[in-house]
This record gives sequence, structure tokens and C-alpha cells, in this order.
Amino acid sequence: MEKVFGRPKGLTEVPFSFCPGCTHGIIMRLIGEVLEELDIIEDTIGVSPVGCAGFSQDFFTCDFVGGPHGRAQAIGTGIKRALPDKIVFTYQGDGDIAGIGTQHAIHTAARGERITSIMVNNAIYGMTGGQMAPTTLAGMKTSTSPHGRDLVINGHPIDLPKTIATLDGAVYVASVSADSPKNIIQAKKAIKKAFQVQQAGLGFSFVSVLSTCPTNWGLSPQDSLQWLRDNMMPVYKLGELKVTEEVKNL
Repeated sequence: MEKVFGRPKGLTEVPFSFCPGCTHGIIMRLIGEVLEELDIIEDTIGVSPVGCAGFSQDFFTCDFVGGPHGRAQAIGTGIKRALPDKIVFTYQGDGDIAGIGTQHAIHTAARGERITSIMVNNAIYGMTGGQMAPTTLAGMKTSTSPHGRDLVINGHPIDLPKTIATLDGAVYVASVSADSPKNIIQAKKAIKKAFQVQQAGLGFSFVSVLSTCPTNWGLSPQDSLQWLRDNMMPVYKLGELKVTEEVKNL
């Protein structure tokens, strides 16, 4: 019998350890598929911080470097500058890249560092206890905002891809989602293009992927997907937010 579906070569045999319904595994699979399809596994170095995204180094077959919370892009920048022929990507949660590592995100994009960053946005700090994140929605309850995010006190959620898209050094910015087969297909296309941008040496590429966190949201996996659609999608616009002329010609 012909095998039509299997584990991509970009992923190890280690079983995913994420909570039931978490879409980290889907996103990692997409990256693993892209690494295989572009035949860049041996030439790629990933960088992960701590938190749920920190487990990524167990699941990819490419080389990986672990970094402190929020510092993955700084490390990725150093690796790329020292080894310019390598493909370098960071895999980070929204609290990591949009909170603790905001300064690195902004300046990595502003400098046009030729790396690729994948942000997993579930609007909350996952592994560290379900605290309010920079991306937490208005009125959303978390362990540190039990009455809901108060915009007067806590400010508005940060739409990081929209911010990154305003910076000249960023040449490709996309916001996608892992909630449905249709959107997962679009997510893979965006991730693949982001890596192709780096292969072409065009500048910084950034993809944000809307993801679920059933455990900290207090919802079932199925209800989490619908919550994402009803609440996150109206706030975080999906689509290619920035595609420079050079990228269009790829």
C-alpha cells in the first residue's frame, strides 16, 4: 500500500509533548515539511527560547541552539553573521518575542537581519502559568488579569506583525492561523516563502501564526479553535502584511 502521509524528515521521532488541542505541533510540522521540501535541513540552524517554544529543539532534525527568554533573535543574528551561508530561524511564543524580546524584534527587523522568525501567538503566556501577555485581548481573563485585561491599566494588545511591517528592513511579513485545514495550507505557504526570502538574501522575514492554548484558556480543544476565530481573528488581521517587490519576484 502506498504511504501518503508520514513524518517529514525535518522532524525527529520524538513524540510531541504539548497539551491536547495545542496547535504548536501543527506549526512545527509545517516548518519540518518546509525544511524537507526546500532541502535545507543540513544547512539550517534553529534558535529557541524558553517556554513552550523551547521544546522545539527536541523535535527538529536540524541543528538547534537554546537561548534565554526573549533573546532568540539576538542569538540568531550572531549565528547568521558568523555563518552567513546557513539558514537561521527563530521559533518563539508571543510573550517571548512581543514582550521580553520586543527590543530584539524591532531592531532585528529594522536592521534587515537576514533571518526568519516564526511567532506563535496564543494571546497568553503558556508554560509559565497563563499570565497576561502583550497579545492578550481586551477583557480576556488570565492568571494575572482575573477580571479581564483592562485597557486603561494594561494598554492595548500589541499586533507585532503590523508593527514589524512598518520597518524598512522587513521584506516579508505575514499573519496566518493554524485553526483549519484551509488556514493551515495558507500558513505553510507563508512559512515556505519566509524561508525562500532568506535563501535569496533579501532581508528579514516574519510570520505570526495564531494558535490555541486550551489549557490556559480553560476550553476544550474544539471550543478553543472557535474562540480563536471569534476573538483573535478580528483583532489580528490575517494575510500577507508586507511583500516587497523583490519578494514578489521570487
